[in-house]
Amino acid sequence: MLEKIRIAVLVSGGGTNLQALIDAQNSGVLHSGRIVSVISSNPDAYAIRRAQAARIPVAVVDKKNCATQEAFEEAIFGELRKVGAELLILAGFLSILSADFVQRYPRRIINVHPALLPAFGGKGFYGLQVHKAALERGVKLSGATVHFVNEIPDGGEIILQKAVEVSDGDTPEILQRRVMEQAEWILLPQAAELVCDEILKEKEKQI
Repeated sequence: MLEKIRIAVLVSGGGTNLQALIDAQNSGVLHSGRIVSVISSNPDAYAIRRAQAARIPVAVVDKKNCATQEAFEEAIFGELRKVGAELLILAGFLSILSADFVQRYPRRIINVHPALLPAFGGKGFYGLQVHKAALERGVKLSGATVHFVNEIPDGGEIILQKAVEVSDGDTPEILQRRVMEQAEWILLPQAAELVCDEILKEKEKQI
């Protein structure tokens, strides 16, 4: 039997989506892959503590200490090589990766976005900005999308989407929480399992 797919999770903040992945791994929802590394672009990210509590190795690649985007990405690439990462999951990772980096991992990087792409996606749409824009537009449905990452921000092929109703009186913070609970934390582990299973099947064909 083939080994589980080696997953690296890239984070920058609180790590709620990382926690959803850890919980899914523990419960068996995510069973075709295992998290072998958490890489944080922020040395103060709470996600680091979540990884440590789950006994997952952590690497910090502080963007502020890297002279260029290229140096930042090379440092990340070095960490990924160390653990033999086969799938990269961006879970609240606030840096846009260059086309050169993305092309090293075709259909091997996935991201969760807090809207129903292609709506409210692209440069500048992250975190509360997404929910603020959705409320200003007056949409009745929001949600989350997990997609493959390509050279266009939020432009890769969609893997899974889930809609979430917008309620009267929602603030960006209230909507953000509902989208996390009802969509992001469910979809990201499901998508990770789907992609890991797909990679395993490709490997089996090569045996």
